[in-house]
Amino acid sequence: MTKERLYLFDTTLRDGQQTQGVQFSTAEKQRIAMALDTLGVDYIEGGWPGANPTDSDFFDAAPKTRATMTAFGMTKRQGRSAENDDVLAAVMNAGTPAVCLVGKTHDFHVTTALGITLDENVANLAASFRHIVTSGREALFDAEHFFDGYKANPDYALSCLRAAHEAGARWLVLCDTNGGTLPEDVGRIVREVIAAGIPGDRLGIHTHDDTGNAVANSLAAVLAGARQIQGTLNGLGERCGNANLTTIIPTLLLKEPFRSKFDTGVSDEALQSLRRTSRMLDDVLNRVPAKQAPYVGSSAFAHKAGLHASAILKDPTTYEHVDPALVGNTRIIPMSNQAGQSNLRQRLAEAGLDVDRDNPALPRILDRIKDMESRGSSYDTAQASFELLARDELGTLPHYFEVERYRVISERRRNARGQVVTVSEAVVSVWIGGEKITSFFENDHGEEAADAGPVNALARALASDLGRYQDFIADMKLVDFKVRITNGGTEAVTRVIIDSEDGQGRRWATVGVSSNIVDASFDALIDAINWKLVRDGATT
Repeated sequence: MTKERLYLFDTTLRDGQQTQGVQFSTAEKQRIAMALDTLGVDYIEGGWPGANPTDSDFFDAAPKTRATMTAFGMTKRQGRSAENDDVLAAVMNAGTPAVCLVGKTHDFHVTTALGITLDENVANLAASFRHIVTSGREALFDAEHFFDGYKANPDYALSCLRAAHEAGARWLVLCDTNGGTLPEDVGRIVREVIAAGIPGDRLGIHTHDDTGNAVANSLAAVLAGARQIQGTLNGLGERCGNANLTTIIPTLLLKEPFRSKFDTGVSDEALQSLRRTSRMLDDVLNRVPAKQAPYVGSSAFAHKAGLHASAILKDPTTYEHVDPALVGNTRIIPMSNQAGQSNLRQRLAEAGLDVDRDNPALPRILDRIKDMESRGSSYDTAQASFELLARDELGTLPHYFEVERYRVISERRRNARGQVVTVSEAVVSVWIGGEKITSFFENDHGEEAADAGPVNALARALASDLGRYQDFIADMKLVDFKVRITNGGTEAVTRVIIDSEDGQGRRWATVGVSSNIVDASFDALIDAINWKLVRDGATT
């Protein structure tokens, strides 16, 4: 059976940039565009040329893509011809093969926001799209507020679509601009639009997530006959965001009836890069990835309950709707006080520890985890600390060094140049094979805040001289630091999670707990070093 073509239109660089706190640089937009092209989307909406310098610069230096590069703008203004509207001209001058124009389809917005008659708006739509098509460009009509407009005045909303269609627009994109329409209404209205004579293979869908239904609304539109989906990576967008393509794409490729019926142009290999592409965008935005994100989140295939983990070991389909590898993700069996022996043995196996079911250390490990978590620790994400704890109970944890003492001081003062800087100094004494080694570090160079604190000073002091283990930790660095207060009041306990990375590209997390934040941090730091030494095969 021949599959129907379903087109993917990405608007991360335009509508996604409307997200509060998001402002892409030109270089970042170029990087994202290339990642989108590799992923396999059909259209990349690069921005609104003329609206701001960044978007204009992007189109001046837009990367060459297989996907159709698209410029965004608005239909011509009343009282100007399409040929002489300078705002429309800026969009056309971007030189993209496709142009997407937003126009009104809700009578209320025409008369209230634009202040023109309904007939004048229809005429402006027709003239604008005729101008684009005559210029040899592919034209797309973002029918703004279409679903609200259709509910209020279906005849007028349809007349706007017909004007663009008859002028030659390739795509008529039905927009749920306020994000308040629900899937049942989206499906019904799309079917009615097609029944009114607008071909489904000319219809697109553009939804917002204000009711949490943007993905569901997009899929409902496709089932009703629309053949283009617009969305953004990671659901970026104004207010609650746009339809999330990192959810839509795998659903289209992996779920029925979409998998059998439609061809999206996204290959299996590209799908396997989906999580990496999602992470790339979070890296650009310098934000923490959403753990619970469908398909690509770090918790999307995490199985914490012992009952679930036991079943997963027998057959992953018991608690997984798809194979995580299909979208570039991995299965996680975290350790916690809810864990059973199935979780435990699975996690030990992932750490390279093959432990028999009858090993007497297993219940001791579980008891110790539950005791530590009752004190405020957490091993859900601190897998390296869990491995060290397990090795200790199994009797396979080498004892590389023993910390005798440490001291750390932070002081804010002026340096020799009169600049206010934070100075942190640390002293650490350790015993290694009967030899006492004392190392010292002082940060007095006005380094960035992330590198100027007491934890960094302790790490640098240890790294400056760890005796025969110095070479093992030379490529190790701290890359993230998270603090959580687990109890309130005077009995408050601080939990610190440290993420470390080395030159081999490995990243691992360790945990420390104490009423003193520096103590908690130091314990997590010692775990990080010990895990690195274990994994690199250091000997005692």
